[in-house]
Amino acid sequence: MATDTNEYAIPASDPFAIFETWFAEARASEPNDPNAMALATATPGAAPSVRMVLLKGHGPDGFVFYTNFESRKGGELAANPQVALLFHWKSLRRQVRIEGTIKEVTPDEADAYFASRHPESRFGSAASDQSRPLPSRDVYMERVEALRAQYPDGSIPRPAHWSGYRVTPHAIEFWQDREFRLHERRRFTHIDSSGWTSSLLYP
Repeated sequence: MATDTNEYAIPASDPFAIFETWFAEARASEPNDPNAMALATATPGAAPSVRMVLLKGHGPDGFVFYTNFESRKGGELAANPQVALLFHWKSLRRQVRIEGTIKEVTPDEADAYFASRHPESRFGSAASDQSRPLPSRDVYMERVEALRAQYPDGSIPRPAHWSGYRVTPHAIEFWQDREFRLHERRRFTHIDSSGWTSSLLYP
């Protein structure tokens, strides 16, 4: 007879607090990029696309990532603000799915994050026409070198087309692996200013 245990039970509490706990455990256990998340977008015609990005901020106000607004995903986000995120922490055998809408971060937030990056990352971002055809890698590296020469101290300003989005979630789902496919899933749905409701789902 199958048995169950509450050892890994997902509580019916604040989803942001649960995420904070799981994310802290992922930072302690994942060997690479615990903040990596799949970002799914869609065109107005409903054609989907997905790629990995990095979570750079989170809290009750949402989940933040940064990108080139002129990239493919930037164009899709401008046309359709609905997104989905997925975290998969293999070391913990856990997933978190988030669905919501995006809103641009403030210029001050974007400036502060861009300034916090390594100068080489700033040069690489500013030199890239992300998602557009590139004749050869030499062309890209020449543009990087030109920026290094222009800003030898690394103080390159944030390009106007490079900023961030905050995903405001309307649903957050937590998935915990268990033996013999007896997994646990709990989905939280935002109601209104009164908060969230949740229910278990069949795995």
